Amino acid sequence: MDSALASDTPYLRETVRTALKILVVGHFAVGKTTFVGTLSEIRPLRTEERMTQAGALVDDLAGIEDKTTTTVAMDFGRLTLSDSLVLYLFGAPGQQRFTRLWDDLARGALGALVLVDTARLKQSFEIMDLVERQGLPYAVAVNHFDASPRFPDAEVREALDLAPGTPLVSCDARDRRSSTQALISLVDHLLTLDPETP
Repeated sequence: MDSALASDTPYLRETVRTALKILVVGHFAVGKTTFVGTLSEIRPLRTEERMTQAGALVDDLAGIEDKTTTTVAMDFGRLTLSDSLVLYLFGAPGQQRFTRLWDDLARGALGALVLVDTARLKQSFEIMDLVERQGLPYAVAVNHFDASPRFPDAEVREALDLAPGTPLVSCDARDRRSSTQALISLVDHLLTLDPETP
């Protein structure tokens, strides 16, 4: 799926002076690639590869049997926020075998948006642990899939053992407005932690 905002002009404006970086993370098949593609103004960089029998031994496809590709390095997108400010979105792979990439992807990031699926919340714990080990502040966005159960926010917060100040929002990674609101919740959180953030 190409970005709905894809531009024919792939280069930055000459007026851009500040670039910020945010990670989009989550467990396997939670919608990170879709989220980055939905918001990116350029054709997003994707490292999707066809899943093989070797991956079937380690990737849990329960509930997502139709999935045929997976991110093997990262997703990358760009969002221009003003004439002088751009935001880079880096989607990190969710499988444990790719977590060696996290040190490099997290370097210089302001924070992370953690996507979760209520049908597979347990798979989110390892991802949240990785984010916390990187020392990144984060917000959590429940990406609602058609077949996923719906729970009150209080129950999701308790199930994920979220700190009281950690934002929790709902989103649809396919929808630009919804994805933007999820990203704004993270940025608002970052601003409360450091008002000097550009």
